Amino acid sequence: MSEIFLLGAFSVRVDDREVGPLSLGTQRLLTFLALHGRSAARATIAGTMWPEASQERAGESLRSALWRLEVPLRESILSETAGLRLLDSVRVDLHEARASAARLLGPVESLLEADLSQSSVARLSRELLPDWFDDWVIPVAEDWRQLRMHALEAQSRLLIARNRLAEAASAARAAMNGEPLRESGHAALIRVHLAEGNQSEALRVFDRYRALLRKELQLEPSVHISALVASLRRP
Repeated sequence: MSEIFLLGAFSVRVDDREVGPLSLGTQRLLTFLALHGRSAARATIAGTMWPEASQERAGESLRSALWRLEVPLRESILSETAGLRLLDSVRVDLHEARASAARLLGPVESLLEADLSQSSVARLSRELLPDWFDDWVIPVAEDWRQLRMHALEAQSRLLIARNRLAEAASAARAAMNGEPLRESGHAALIRVHLAEGNQSEALRVFDRYRALLRKELQLEPSVHISALVASLRRP
């Protein structure tokens, strides 16, 4: 089985064996196909991945990237009339993480126990190819960042409801670390501390967030997060 990993860093495994090192062109081809999710015309792939090259040169680069693939990986790419795509059997960690995030944000009945595991928290904490700056990667990476922030916050709420507070705190901290100025991540951690009965910790999280917000944006916390700790302050 072929597996492509895009979260955190690029890597490929075939039958539990890591494949590499792969040429940059080959990495980019596999990544494009993994992100695209359906058949893409060869000319579209070549023009997107090598936009500064001539059509002929870009086509040569695509053929070279395909030729450099080891046989098991080459067999994971289906060549159709419409173009190229990955076989459905190829596992892509981003696809699995998106599906988990959708379940976390959807009806409770659709949840799997694995969606609330520490491995799920770890997977949702990873950025999509953080060291890649291609124009066709950046929008997908931003969409993933937004989705995983919402999913981590939902994960924290669901874990609080199950009284799994240590795991809820882990998910909330992951959301905070992913976007330090995002208010809802801090609010998620405050709710965990309140559920634990740790009022001083809840106040500490709020005060740190308020100081950060003032320093970076010259703003005050919203009434929503302020209300979480308002009753804890002495008159």
